[in-house]
Amino acid sequence: MAQKPSIPKGTRDFSPVEVAKRSYIMNVIKSQFQLFGFHPIETPSFENSDTLMGKYGEEGDRLIFKILNSGDFLNKVDEALYSSKNSTKITTKISEKALRYDLTVPFARYVVQHQNEIDFPFKRYQMQPVWRADRPQKGRFREFYQCDADVVGSTSLWQEVDFVKLYDAVFTKLKLEGVTIKINNRKILSGIAEVIGASDKLIDFTVALDKLDKIGEEGVKKEMLNKGISETAIESVKPLFNFTGTTSEKLDKLRNMLASSEEGMQGVEELQFIINAFKEIPLETAILDLDVTLARGLNYYTGAIFEVSAPDTVKMGSIGGGGRYDDLTGIFGLKNISGVGISFGLDRIYLVLEELELFPETVAPSTKALFINFGEEEAFYCLKAVNLLRNDNIIAELYPDNAKMKKQMGYANKRAIPYVVLAGSSEINNNTFTVKDMRSGTQKEMDLKELKELLR
Repeated sequence: MAQKPSIPKGTRDFSPVEVAKRSYIMNVIKSQFQLFGFHPIETPSFENSDTLMGKYGEEGDRLIFKILNSGDFLNKVDEALYSSKNSTKITTKISEKALRYDLTVPFARYVVQHQNEIDFPFKRYQMQPVWRADRPQKGRFREFYQCDADVVGSTSLWQEVDFVKLYDAVFTKLKLEGVTIKINNRKILSGIAEVIGASDKLIDFTVALDKLDKIGEEGVKKEMLNKGISETAIESVKPLFNFTGTTSEKLDKLRNMLASSEEGMQGVEELQFIINAFKEIPLETAILDLDVTLARGLNYYTGAIFEVSAPDTVKMGSIGGGGRYDDLTGIFGLKNISGVGISFGLDRIYLVLEELELFPETVAPSTKALFINFGEEEAFYCLKAVNLLRNDNIIAELYPDNAKMKKQMGYANKRAIPYVVLAGSSEINNNTFTVKDMRSGTQKEMDLKELKELLR
């Protein structure tokens, strides 16, 4: 009995139309990366396990796809270890490689490994697939592309300004107007935790605060209490639960709240610098919004934090994010190399453009003319014309088989090819072609020059 074909959960096949649409998004992103001075690199799809493990926290480690060693991989596991059923220790013996979880840690490895060949500040972009053993759901897959841009070797806040502008440029080119670029700063979150006396609970505090839009004020308070944050501390941050106003008003509120925290005030001033830049260089279509509840990747980011959300008409998670990290390469022994980077969520951007019908009608390059195959002599005559058309970048095809006319015409109809070209003995003798417009049903005899003009 034949095996029923299937693919693993969380992976996808892409049709020609879907590939064309994905390529359209990636080409827009890539063109803007290059316009902003970033250079491409690529890293292997799998890394040594010790490069990846321990870099994403306990939860991240569980989501890394491990690759079994080739050959008799159980040979290195002694009987005592095997009997212990300690999967973590057994895995280190039978798996020395793993699929990359993201592009950032491999990038950090790349920078350290190639530090003597790199000119700092180093601006790189990378557009490659990553893998996570996650639970598949809408907008979340086990195999997906990341589109990242990073600068390492500079602490200048002008880099953050440039990244906000880069987000704006990409989404403007995609006609996705009205995206919100949320911005915050890790130093502000640390400062808030400091002034309420909960510095030792920073991660618990910020993780709970980050859920404000999902579980509401009471839910956040309950989670904070469960994590051991005092009622007094929670009461002192109550203004954050309804933190409204213009960007300038929000910054003033933060200054008042963080007056006693040097780190917190530094975060406010860094945000002020970034926001001030857009008074002189306004964004085209994006909205920049200060969101004090934004706390993504707190174990990771040390300065500015970014997250991009689609217009309110679309229910979708973040479609981009990033931030400043001060010592990412330190995990591989190269200390004090600051960096900042952002990422675009290709799959979610695709879903948003699809829902809002923002893909151009011509996004998929399609065949302009199908030449009918009447036999060997006619096919040879048509193929010479096809090659001349292709030399002029006009997409044309010869039907490969001398099939019935109805079948060949039906093929053109199914593929929405606008013109069918016929050439029999009469056309060959006159060095012409009969061209049928499949939309109107009209047809006309013309020479190759006229055919070229028509198909352009």
